Amino acid sequence: MDRVVVFDIETVPDLVAGRALMGAEADGLPDALLRERLGARYARDGQDPATAFLKPPLHAVACLALLVADREGHDEPWRVRRLAARHTGDTAEAEILALFERTVAARPAPILAGFNTSGFDLPVLRYRAIATGVAMPALNGANGRNYGYRYGADHIDLADRLSGFRASPMPSLAEAAALVGLTAKAGMHGADVEPAMAAGRGDEVAIYCETDVCATWLVLLRFWQALGAIGPDAARGSFRAFAEFLEEHRAEPDFAQHAEVAAALAVG
Repeated sequence: MDRVVVFDIETVPDLVAGRALMGAEADGLPDALLRERLGARYARDGQDPATAFLKPPLHAVACLALLVADREGHDEPWRVRRLAARHTGDTAEAEILALFERTVAARPAPILAGFNTSGFDLPVLRYRAIATGVAMPALNGANGRNYGYRYGADHIDLADRLSGFRASPMPSLAEAAALVGLTAKAGMHGADVEPAMAAGRGDEVAIYCETDVCATWLVLLRFWQALGAIGPDAARGSFRAFAEFLEEHRAEPDFAQHAEVAAALAVG
């Protein structure tokens, strides 16, 4: 049996680490002003420091979504077994990390896949393991997979692969998803996550994160099909199985287009 875990994280600034980084300069600063001062270190010309994107070490995980799929053999379709997300509005960050580690540690050891996961998601997870003290040995190779090797088969960063390992500009997930007829990033964008989490809207962030994972899964299946890694029948069966999974387990409108695209690709 082969197994794959497609994942995505959403983040917020780690103001605890930010205070430590700034030292005496941060003494007595309220969180909002601290966030602005941190942003000023990284803001580009004309960018608002209060919303500037920080370096990965200064991010904390706000939400993690994953999709787990498997297949019985090389010529068999991939079938999604689980689609789930946890956010820090209801689950501690350390527990989210531990749950992800448990998924990666399960046998058979999975392929990991995502979008810009080499450049952002995996580095952030490593930093958060340091910040929280959560051991993540499977993520770091204890399960026999080498997720840190960008050119291997154990971790597929679609943004990296599709751009020829950045020989050409990396696509966004929305641009890659458009190739299979999907409108990604509907309803929320990455810049909305920080204010949404602050407002207690973690459930909305979780759905947004799950829809990104679903979009990534559709692109990954098509990518494998384009490479010849899965044959036409297995590809159609994989898309059909995903459409059926969404119809049964995700009735929310946010997933309707993913189901429609998967069904169309199953006959296309």
